[in-house]
Amino acid sequence: MTGRRISVWAPVAESVALVADDGTCPMEESGGGWFAANADLDPGDDYAFTVNGGEPMPDPRSRWQPDGVHGRSRLVEHPRRRDGDEWRGFPLREAIIYELHVGTFTPEGTFDAAITRLDHLVDLGLNAIELMPVAEFPGRRGWGYDGVDLFAPHSAYGGPEALHRLIDACHARGIAAILDVVYNHVGPEGDYLAAFGPYFTNRYETPWGSAFNFDGEDSDEVRRFVLDNAEMWLREYSFDGLRLDAVHAIIDTSPLHILEAIATRVDELATELGRDLWVIAESDSNDPRLVRERERGGYGLDAQWNDDFHHALHALLTGEQQGYYEDFGSPDEVRTALLQTFVYAGQYSRHRKRTVGRYAGDLPRSRFIAYSQNHDQVGNRAAGERLCHLVSEGRARMAAALTMLSPMIPMLFQGEEWAASTPFQYFTDLGDAHLSKAVTNGRRREFKAFGWPPASVPDPQSPETFQRSILKWDEIREDGHSRMLKWYRHLIELRRVRLLAADARGATNAWYDSARNLLAYSQDDLLVCCNLGAETTSVPEAVGARLLLSSDHVVWPDSTPALDADSVAIWSRAARTA
Repeated sequence: MTGRRISVWAPVAESVALVADDGTCPMEESGGGWFAANADLDPGDDYAFTVNGGEPMPDPRSRWQPDGVHGRSRLVEHPRRRDGDEWRGFPLREAIIYELHVGTFTPEGTFDAAITRLDHLVDLGLNAIELMPVAEFPGRRGWGYDGVDLFAPHSAYGGPEALHRLIDACHARGIAAILDVVYNHVGPEGDYLAAFGPYFTNRYETPWGSAFNFDGEDSDEVRRFVLDNAEMWLREYSFDGLRLDAVHAIIDTSPLHILEAIATRVDELATELGRDLWVIAESDSNDPRLVRERERGGYGLDAQWNDDFHHALHALLTGEQQGYYEDFGSPDEVRTALLQTFVYAGQYSRHRKRTVGRYAGDLPRSRFIAYSQNHDQVGNRAAGERLCHLVSEGRARMAAALTMLSPMIPMLFQGEEWAASTPFQYFTDLGDAHLSKAVTNGRRREFKAFGWPPASVPDPQSPETFQRSILKWDEIREDGHSRMLKWYRHLIELRRVRLLAADARGATNAWYDSARNLLAYSQDDLLVCCNLGAETTSVPEAVGARLLLSSDHVVWPDSTPALDADSVAIWSRAARTA
């Protein structure tokens, strides 16, 4: 064969061969554990590799798996990006993020179908979407966190060309695009990486699968694999940012931690491309070093998710204190999250039975992501209930106000903006019957700590579990849903007009009244008050302020504003205009 150079890293192999439609070609060692061959292949052609004469396997760096995780790889030629492309992005602190799952965002469940709903997001006032993982995973339906072909957009969603169309459509509307990527493990079905080389280590474990070998023998190429993957999504697909899944499960004792290496590579790419590029971490460790500047001993990531804010708000509004919610439940935790970001910043956790976290100090609050719902906190409930299924409309509006007007970067989860009736449940489409049973049983064991009976956990493999989770866009026009959508639209407008122009480093103040019914905080000139009690409560702090938005009637007995039970109001304390 002559023509295109095809290579693969396989340091454990004695021999590697390239398999294509016109036959099998032995590959030659080219140094460093790499094998290469010249092949008469063009974009659109399929190929695979055999190691030591075994069965054909996909390319570890496959750009497309049109026949799924067990099929052959397909060569892809990405569209050439012009130097004069106008999109340059914007600073992360200006983002209002919308997390979505491609497969359930629309009935069609494709990249192209998602484009048809982007104008809804523009009308809502959002300027960034975050896609749950799209790297090729087993079957046609799933959350994506069991992906195995990390360079290949999921074939059931439409593959590479459709993903390009989605990103281009976002940018044409002023919407940035973030991709959720998983570098702490890969899924158990269709994982052929270990057959090629020491991609994984048995020195560390994760709850979900084998840990990547970031610091052992032959780890340089594994690190390069991940760094090249991060760069591909940003350079070739023009994503604006990456969300790194569960980085607390990534163990790396190298002098240069892989997270810092990713952040450094992305910063270099941003400079080269002249675009704003972001790296956001999900972490359970409450460690501010993730987002502290590298010159100050941090990893230099741009932001991290703040689960403490969610847990504090959820436990307060719902009264739930099972599982990890046992560490939360009073207005104190919400106040702390608004003022200091982390609730657990060196305190003892009853749930974890150890000290957790570290004080975030003077870090800008724009380095933290706040949310009252996300795929984890909804989907990892037994029945996938949204917050609006658990609390009154008034309390759901409180959650929206405290999140959208928080000093942190707000994020909402698909359908949250209209209090969608559909749940978001955990679903899979595994082809391995043993794995399928293990996943189902594992979910039931996991929920035992929350007191949810096993019978209440839907079968992840059932197509009905997936179907129940697909958004019903027609319900937006119904009264209750349209009211909530209008509420979110007003809140987002308030944030854009009154908060994004300010360099908000945190809430000015946050407090609750002596009866612990009224929770309030102020930022810039805004005063946000939530009445969690059963009676009307006066708000003396709002005397002389101008009411901007409220979820219910606000009364003024004795010239002092009072807030109805189970409602929220937002005032402006700036000088009143005539």
